[in-house]
Amino acid sequence: MQLSPKELQEITTVEKPWGGFIQYVLNQPVTVKILEIRAGEQVSYQYHHQRSELWIPLDEGACLKLDGTIQRPKPMEPVFIPQGAKHQLIGESKDYRILEISFGHFDEEDIVRLSDKYGRI
Repeated sequence: MQLSPKELQEITTVEKPWGGFIQYVLNQPVTVKILEIRAGEQVSYQYHHQRSELWIPLDEGACLKLDGTIQRPKPMEPVFIPQGAKHQLIGESKDYRILEISFGHFDEEDIVRLSDKYGRI
């Protein structure tokens, strides 16, 4: 089951006496990873046929390219990567981590690389 951008807009923030939580996904099949991006490095500029992704920066310094546009989201500012959208994480001046939630069929082989610093095309 694919999560649509409309459903992603339903990200829920719940306040509790002890603080609170942000609920990104409810009752959906997903794959969750924490990506560690080193300063000066980058993932391939790529897209996926079978999945969409939600990226949530955990640290300062996140930089990404989405369909040719550079963005620098703040920590905890979610960025939705639709299925088929070209995307890349870029390490600028500092290391950072991204919480990645993948929706749809997850397969590490479902990576179409458009450019790659490490020659993996």
